[in-house]
Order: sequence, then structure tokens, then C-alpha cells
Amino acid sequence: MKGRTNLESIIRLDSELNQIQDLDLLLERILLEARRVVHADAGSIYVKDGDKLAIKYSQNDTLQKALPPGQKLIYSVFTIPINDKTLSGYCAQTKEILNVKDVYNIPTDSPFSYNTQYDKISGYKTTSMLTVPLKTAENKLLGVIQVINAKDESGSIIPFSQEDELLISHFAVNATVALQRAYMTRAMILRMIKMSELRDPKETGAHVNRVAGYAVELYDRWAYHHKIPELERDKFRDTLKIAAMLHDVGKVAISDIILKKPAKFTPEEYAIMQGHTYFGARLFDDIQSPLDVIASEIALTHHENWDGSGYPGWIDPFTLKPIKTDSEGKPLGRKGTEIPLGGRIVAIADVFDALSSRRVYKEAWEEQAVYNEIRKQSGIKFDPELVAMFFEILPNIKQIRDMYPEPAE
Repeated sequence: MKGRTNLESIIRLDSELNQIQDLDLLLERILLEARRVVHADAGSIYVKDGDKLAIKYSQNDTLQKALPPGQKLIYSVFTIPINDKTLSGYCAQTKEILNVKDVYNIPTDSPFSYNTQYDKISGYKTTSMLTVPLKTAENKLLGVIQVINAKDESGSIIPFSQEDELLISHFAVNATVALQRAYMTRAMILRMIKMSELRDPKETGAHVNRVAGYAVELYDRWAYHHKIPELERDKFRDTLKIAAMLHDVGKVAISDIILKKPAKFTPEEYAIMQGHTYFGARLFDDIQSPLDVIASEIALTHHENWDGSGYPGWIDPFTLKPIKTDSEGKPLGRKGTEIPLGGRIVAIADVFDALSSRRVYKEAWEEQAVYNEIRKQSGIKFDPELVAMFFEILPNIKQIRDMYPEPAE
């Protein structure tokens, strides 16, 4: 009966996974649900990156419970060669499930071994481990799920069973289909970003992935403090992640003469450059989904300032006619919570990444100088509440930065 119940849950999950649009958030959810299916205390998920596996997410209920409420587990970002030396590498190489009852007692004639250094660093004892390939119907490897320490009803660590192997294999098939769809969505978005990158060298894939990653971390902290229900939170963070990647897509409408100018803009050029906000909003004029709404809002408002001094202000992005004006008939700037939450979040994420990154026209700022600037702009450029939350989650921000480095020149 237990197996039937778990199988029914996997079938229900199939629909839920296919509703998640963003690749990274889908990977995170796949790991969580894989662990739930087989009652695993911990686990990691890797994606294939050339001849290596790159870790994307790691979860650990035992270590998580030791953290303060609302704080996320920090883990190392690393890659593993696809070969027979490690459990995950062996699974990726053979594309076969691997069930180890005790990683400290692997038979000596096995080609793979377990690096106990991971346990020493984390202070967590790994025992049972089930490693499962994520492979397409064409036998193409997308990644590997590794679940750790199965638990019985009393909370004792036990080996993973043959039933667990069957259940997680069924789950992996459904998850892989959802992953293929998410990869296609990500590819289409990155093609749009590539168009911007051809026009503006700052708009790299790494930059937009970092900005979107920072945005989701900030939103998660905001949602925690505001006690947003889990379903509402999950839907918004998925939409936010993709919308944040498209924040500067309106730059495709700006002249190269301005975008690639190596000197400071004249007032006239700066005014033209500001147009990327409403040009970006116009790309989402045919509203078909919540993504169109939030992407349009973020494109239009991510340069608005908390004190009302940003741009483009209260205008109709299509007619450019003012919606709210001052005594001279000029559009008022949006200020405070008049700026949509997504715009306020992406404002911080975008500036942080711009200051932290090296560009052809500037060096990266020193880390402490970046933090000082973010604090300085609290209540001026940025939402003070979000600035406070930014520093609450600084370790997570740094982790996102490490996950998406700029490609070597």
C-alpha cells in the first residue's frame, strides 16, 4: 500500500513539475521531491557540463534544522569528472542506478569510492546513498540525482530498498521530461539575452543568471518575513526568475552609437538610453500569462528609485504620455511601494552585479566598497527593507555569484 501511495504521488508530481518554467528552480524542486519519494534526509543534484557533473543544489534536513528560521543551507560549488572514481561520476558514466548501503564500507573491488572529506567538512555522517541518472528517452544524460540516508518511520537511517529504486526511477523519468522542457525555455530566453549581448557587452548570460539568482534569493527572504503562503511564493519566484533575466532586453532598441560609447553620455544620449525601460515593457504588450505582466513591470521600473528620482517615471510605455505629473506637467517618478516588488528587487540585484563585475570600461569594485554603496543607497535608490534583507542573505548572494562566473577571456 505504501508503494502504491508513493507511486500516486509521483504521478501527481508529473503535472506540478511541468508547471515550473525556470530550469534552476525546477532542479531544486526535483531534488526536494526525489528525497520525499524515498524518505531521504539529504541529497544533491548535478547537471552534465561537458565531461563533468556540476552541482546545482544540495539539501540536508538535519543540517537545515540547526540553522536559524528562514536561513538557507550554504554548500560548496564544485564539479566532478564523469568517470568511475566517484559514485556520481560512475552513475553518470554508466547511466545506471547505483544503490550503496554504506558508503564507508564499499567493497574493495569496486572502482568507485566515497570521499569522506565531505562529511568532515560538513559535520554530517553519510551512510546509505542512492544515485540515479537523469537520462532522456534517447539515452542522453542530463544529470544525476544523489539521495542520502534513507530514514524509517522512527527516524533511524536505513539502506535504500529495491522499492525505493523502482519509485525513484519512475520519478526520474517524469523529472527528465520536465527538465527537457525547461532547458528549451532557458535556451529561448538566453537567445533573447544573446541579442542584447550583441548590442551591449554587459548583457552576458552569466550577468543575467546572477541577477535573476540574486532576485530569487531576495524574494525568498521577503516572502519569509511577510509570511507569504508556500504556493503563492513558489509561483511568484518561478515567474520572477525568468522576468529578472529579461530586465534589460529593451536595449535591443537602443543605437550602438550610444550603447557602445566608451565615454560618458551627454544628457541627450542618457535620455535615449533610458528608453530601454519602456522599449523592454513593450515587448510584453500581448499579455498571455503572469510572466508577461511581471516581465513588463520589471523592464519598465528597475531603474526607478525609492525616493522617486529614477526613470522613466509614471508614463504609458506605449504612448509615452505622463500618467502622473508635477506642477510643470512632467511625469512624476515612481517612489516607495509605487514601484512593483519585482522592480525594487531587480534594482538591487542589477546594481550589485554591475558594481561587482569587471567590464571592458571598468574594473570590479572592491567587495567592501560595493556593500558600502548598497547601504548608502538604502532609502534613496533602494527599498530599505530589501537592503536589510540583502545583508541577511549575503552568504546566499555570494554562492549565486560563484555559481555563474564570467567565462574566461
